[in-house]
Amino acid sequence: MWFTFLLILLFLVILSAAYAGFKGAPWVPTYKKDITRIIKIAQIKAEDNFYDLGCGDGRVVAAAAKAGAKCFGYEISILPYLIAKLRTFRLKNAHIYFKNYNSADLSQADIVYLFLMPKINIQIKDKLMQTMKKNAKVIAYIWPIPGWQPASVSQEEGGSKVFLYRIRKD
Repeated sequence: MWFTFLLILLFLVILSAAYAGFKGAPWVPTYKKDITRIIKIAQIKAEDNFYDLGCGDGRVVAAAAKAGAKCFGYEISILPYLIAKLRTFRLKNAHIYFKNYNSADLSQADIVYLFLMPKINIQIKDKLMQTMKKNAKVIAYIWPIPGWQPASVSQEEGGSKVFLYRIRKD
């Protein structure tokens, strides 16, 4: 009986991970050494609304919440979602949702963090431009957003590239 239950549970975890990888990105955590740099680049203020689309294990959401932002993480893979919920459990300003990032209302977002596959960055850029407010920040980890000019690019030795964009509406 337990063996069957564990097999079903394992199947569901693997299925949700495969689905998440297909819809946005496989679960690859943001390097811990880059999180401090990401938070610094974001220049978080206490009144900021920070969104992590595909938040994985919630490490960036937790860091942004500790920096003072009101944070919202979206994840569709079961295991990382549960880890993110545990990681942010005591943080009153961090909220993790078991939802696809496409369901996120970004109209109040001051900062959006992305660690998605390049093809998804292409697909999501219109939503970001249409729904985010003017001068809001988009931070893309490792892969740039094609067609957008970054306000800055950060890379330290041994670290990955971090692209900062500003939403410009004319």
